[in-house]
Amino acid sequence: MAPRKAIIDVGTNSIKFCLAEGTGAGGYKVVKDVNDIVRLGEGLKDAGCIGAEALERNARSVANFAEEAKAAGADEIIAVGTMALRVAKNAADFIARVKELCGVELRVLTGEEEAQLSYVAVMSGIEGAAEADLMTMDTGGGSTEFVFGKAGRLVRKFSLNVGAVRFTEQYLAEMPVTANKLAEAQAAIAKELTDGGVAGPVAFLVGMGGTVTSMASVKHQMAQYDPDVIQGSTLSLDDVNAQIADYAAKTLDQRREIVGLQPKRADVILAGACIVKAVLELTGAREMTVSDRSLRHGLLFQLFKA
Repeated sequence: MAPRKAIIDVGTNSIKFCLAEGTGAGGYKVVKDVNDIVRLGEGLKDAGCIGAEALERNARSVANFAEEAKAAGADEIIAVGTMALRVAKNAADFIARVKELCGVELRVLTGEEEAQLSYVAVMSGIEGAAEADLMTMDTGGGSTEFVFGKAGRLVRKFSLNVGAVRFTEQYLAEMPVTANKLAEAQAAIAKELTDGGVAGPVAFLVGMGGTVTSMASVKHQMAQYDPDVIQGSTLSLDDVNAQIADYAAKTLDQRREIVGLQPKRADVILAGACIVKAVLELTGAREMTVSDRSLRHGLLFQLFKA
């Protein structure tokens, strides 16, 4: 049997699980790629700690994915954590609970490691990326990672604590969202991105992460998510502005009915879309190319190449 490897990516908003099988010569094919929106970062900004309920809910989600990987014959299971576990004062408690439940040792990535892996995923999955002068952005619930590359060479990478969960909790929790609250959120996001060093010009912009792929799915009115349609598709500033206006005008229940949007992502999608809008405007990019592949695929690429 071909070797099988599994990645469990524990994010601020969701846990992603990817199971892949080697195809020889360092290649692999994805057997299963799913997510569980379980909100590890719920209330984290105010409390500084992962709440007891969120800790247990997320640890059990990791354990369930680990058991699924074992049952599917995975010979290696890698679990990694990102922004929420970088900042939570009780991250060690979560890591210990995961190990207690399933025996898997979870490793917390630095922001730079996270950015590097996202860049690897783009280089291996987006046509023309290896030759281009480009910027990648991987935006999640707690942070956004940026990488600048030139003809396949990584030039600069950094991570900013700009994510959809915090800005939703701070500005956009009441739905429909008023014009004033939306403007406040957009101004705050643009300021943090500008202060963090996001600027243009950028000729080739690649976006990834749940917000970006969800927005592409909504654009294509995709009742059943198809990664092959999403990979390499584009989002223009007009597309993004239209979605922002639509999300802001709707109640939470109305957002949950939008074709192409996971219902559990409905509350945070507006903040995520505002981050995408700000990046497009600050870099001067005409559009964003969408990558369905991100951190977990970068890890798989490295594992199977080893």
